Amino acid sequence: MPFYTPSKATFEVGGKEFPRITWYKTPGIRGLYVLLMFAVLTSATNGYDGSMMNGLQALPQWKLSFNDPGPSQRGLLNAIMPVGSIVALPVTPYIADILGRRVGVMTGCLIMIIGVILQSIGINIEMFIAARFFIGFGVAIAHGAAPLLIAELVHPQHRAIYTTIYNCTWYFGSIIAAWLTYGTFKISSDWAWRIPSIGQAVPSIIQLLAIWFVPESPRFLIAKGQSDKALNILAKCHAQGDTEDELVQIEYEEIKETIRLEQEFEGDGWLSLFQTPGNRHRLVILVSLGFFSQLSGNGLFSYYMTDVLKGAGVTDPQLQLEINGILNIVNFVVAFLMCFFIDKFGRRPLFLFATAGMLVSFCAWTIGSAEFAKNGVKAAATAQITFVFIFYVFYNSAWSGLLVGYGVEILPYRIRAKGMTIMFLAIDLALFFNSYVNPIALAAMNWKYYIIYDVWLGFELFIVWYFYIETKNTALEEIVKYFDGDTALLGGDLATEKSRQLATTLGPDESADSEKATSGVEKI
Repeated sequence: MPFYTPSKATFEVGGKEFPRITWYKTPGIRGLYVLLMFAVLTSATNGYDGSMMNGLQALPQWKLSFNDPGPSQRGLLNAIMPVGSIVALPVTPYIADILGRRVGVMTGCLIMIIGVILQSIGINIEMFIAARFFIGFGVAIAHGAAPLLIAELVHPQHRAIYTTIYNCTWYFGSIIAAWLTYGTFKISSDWAWRIPSIGQAVPSIIQLLAIWFVPESPRFLIAKGQSDKALNILAKCHAQGDTEDELVQIEYEEIKETIRLEQEFEGDGWLSLFQTPGNRHRLVILVSLGFFSQLSGNGLFSYYMTDVLKGAGVTDPQLQLEINGILNIVNFVVAFLMCFFIDKFGRRPLFLFATAGMLVSFCAWTIGSAEFAKNGVKAAATAQITFVFIFYVFYNSAWSGLLVGYGVEILPYRIRAKGMTIMFLAIDLALFFNSYVNPIALAAMNWKYYIIYDVWLGFELFIVWYFYIETKNTALEEIVKYFDGDTALLGGDLATEKSRQLATTLGPDESADSEKATSGVEKI
């Protein structure tokens, strides 16, 4: 029996059914997906940071180098990274929309490398803090471009899987960082923490060298008036270079006409995110995705594992590092496997299943922690750690991968970069809270602090049930119908009546071969 079977034997684009393909047997798609792995590395860089900081705080050598920072200082060390990201967010969508998705990834990588250099030199706590600001700044720019590039390039049959894999590679980076810090634990000098810090630059260096082999987004090219280049890229990536292929032609016409309608009749400014019921619905989902992905209790363990484990009676630094490494492996395996079932089970059922499971397991986590704190029952401490793992299994069944995959797909092209910026703003605000408030609250309230998360998870479950809608087995441009109904701007054979009427008023498209904007665009 095969490991994975699709939910149906065909996929649909433009109202037509096409037989499913096997990606690794199709040269153009196979080559594209290998190249897109370099864009995926952006998320791995982010995951590396969280796990590295967890590991560094367990290293006696790091504590000695920075005079054993207290809860407030450690909070600032971790919180300064999302602050850097927040500062970068106002310019992030403009880099992606004006200069191109690839330029956005490159710019972010360059800034991250500068930050890692400063962090690795780290002669004092102030320099370490400043370095982490730059890393956060670069992460925001790269994050604002990489998932857009992936979603806009992948074959429509595989969009859900590949965009979900993007955020799951967070754990790939976290595994490397966790075991690297474990491996340097016995180095007696400050190289015990400098080596993991230097390693943080590796994904960005690889991306810098490889990103120019990745094609530019066809949707970006069409928006810039370079339709011929866009058609050639679609053909090369989806049909082995055949520009007359039926699927390629349907994709091309649907994308071109939809973007044309959006440019003529819809604004692309920040206010457009609030101007229609459909966009306000999208905004609720995006903001909740950002906050819930970080404020579900997972932030307690992501950056302050040592505090949580001490509360469960685990004080040995080496054992703490081992638990961190094992948990990250479990996280990666669960998150990665679930990517292949997104279209089979659907987004909404997975979100509901994951959030309900998180609520139950976190309540059990809280009970175990309370019992150990009050009565010192060792079995309760063991149960607490067990439920940490169970909690993450539920979390990774939806929130890890769908955070970006669902966020990208519900947004039409004209507001995709800005909408994702809003989501990343919510993430960064939540990360700042996690980083700065959690260590102080844990020190002051101990297990009682977990009760707040128990209540919050109940609220999350209600929001997911009420607002999250299903989008499975739907082409990227066509998802607008679920939010905007009959008023959706959609080109191609599935165009709404409103879109057909507007297209008639515009007349024939004369911009297909124009070169009115070429910034950040190259042929492949």
